[in-house]
Amino acid sequence: TMARPMDRNDAGAPGDWYVDTNCIACDASRHVAPGLIGSDESGRSIFLRQPDGDEDLVAAYRALLVCPTRSVGNEEIRRPYPRAFPQALGDDVFRLGHNARSSFGAHSYLVRRAAGNVMVDSPRWTREVVGPLDEMGGVAHILLTHRDDVADVARYAERFGAQVWIHEADSAAAPAACQLLTGTEPTYIRDDIVAFPVPGHTEGSVLFLVDGHLLFSGDSLAWSPASEHLSAFRNACWYSWDAQRDSLRRFAESGLQFDRLFCGHGWSHDLDAESFHASLVDLVARM
Repeated sequence: TMARPMDRNDAGAPGDWYVDTNCIACDASRHVAPGLIGSDESGRSIFLRQPDGDEDLVAAYRALLVCPTRSVGNEEIRRPYPRAFPQALGDDVFRLGHNARSSFGAHSYLVRRAAGNVMVDSPRWTREVVGPLDEMGGVAHILLTHRDDVADVARYAERFGAQVWIHEADSAAAPAACQLLTGTEPTYIRDDIVAFPVPGHTEGSVLFLVDGHLLFSGDSLAWSPASEHLSAFRNACWYSWDAQRDSLRRFAESGLQFDRLFCGHGWSHDLDAESFHASLVDLVARM
């Protein structure tokens, strides 16, 4: 499916680029096109202005390809910009795009490593992801942060022969998972990857820390640009807010640190490890 001009949200800036009213307000397009796409009074995405220059054009195409409801469109252009994804984010981390509606538009990532590439959560199944993954060396492990963002993980696991990891408490959502995490103690999946269970958002939510400083938080932790601190989603806590607070306290006290945060939902962010830690301690106190 494609965006429908007849359903265009008229709150957006006039011009060829638009978002239609089928938007589910998942924020994914805003994350890949900040300053270009914002929200209307109801929280649905709109173009704040029309793209101006090559950088804006790439961002607009990323928004088109990341949108899980295909709500971003252009009234004239039909062919997506080539290779808008995977999007390089530094440290050999890539946003995969092509977010799945079944995951409410959650982001997924690839971490390219000599020991074997790692996918964190899953995009929808498409050759536009499979092709680049082939070129980048495939996928050795798929790390699922929780039950909500599994999307088409089974197809990716079969295609690449990847080991799928999920916490046993959320494992019913991913029958393809062959590696089950248990309990609440940290587990080393590989020398460069530690899984830290954080029951709360769901019972089986997990943080994954790569290379001792790259944190993939799923829906358990995000950055709030408005208040400039770490946040959690109290209105989208499906298991226990008290458990999530206690889980994040355990993480804050674990000695594990991070200076880059990559989220499923919410805003990712870079900050020095000491400031992130202070913000996490503050978040736990506020929770």
